[in-house]
Amino acid sequence: MTIEISVKRQKSKAEKPYIQKFLYTGDGNLSIADWLTETNQKEAKADRIAWECGCLEKKCGACAMLVNGYPVLACSVFLKKTVKHGKILLEPFRKFPLIKDLVVDRSTIFDTMKHMKVWISEKNSSDYLWDRELQYKAGQCLQCGCCLEVCPNFLAGKEFAGASAMVEAYRAIEQNDWDGHRNEMKQEYRKHFFTYCGQSLSCKSVCPQSLPLDTIQARVNGYK
Repeated sequence: MTIEISVKRQKSKAEKPYIQKFLYTGDGNLSIADWLTETNQKEAKADRIAWECGCLEKKCGACAMLVNGYPVLACSVFLKKTVKHGKILLEPFRKFPLIKDLVVDRSTIFDTMKHMKVWISEKNSSDYLWDRELQYKAGQCLQCGCCLEVCPNFLAGKEFAGASAMVEAYRAIEQNDWDGHRNEMKQEYRKHFFTYCGQSLSCKSVCPQSLPLDTIQARVNGYK
């Protein structure tokens, strides 16, 4: 199998982007992350492709990028399953500020949750009111940003927080006791998510963890 792999590269957001092409020959059983690792081992240090990686087991979300225009985790997709007409295109996310090559600044995800006061200040003494199965599923969110990349209403640094914040707001609101902080979180949730969400559910279709985002949203929307 011969594949032309194109990588959109950019030294910094101030520099002009360019496309670098590589020719891969093999059985196609490498993941995108494996290919990036092997390619960088062959290249001189100055020419190595900048990209993020952590667990390489679909558990951390660090390697999120666009593959043929679709947001995925590079460790979870394989060359032979991704190639189209003998070609693959790797690009950084477009909704976040570029740092270098395939690396973007996703700190806004976490900054927004701080602004929304999404944390547990006093845990509910009884967990009988929780939907424990849904809480478990929500806890698998990787904060990778795939949902935000496809969301028509999300833009980094703006008011709308997107599905990743919605999931964490659900977890915190349901587990937090009935106190002032819980009410603050509900108010911030409505301000930064409920008011803007158009329910296109494009987020659900690209989630690497296949989270039931529609069910989670319905649950948190129901809290008065």
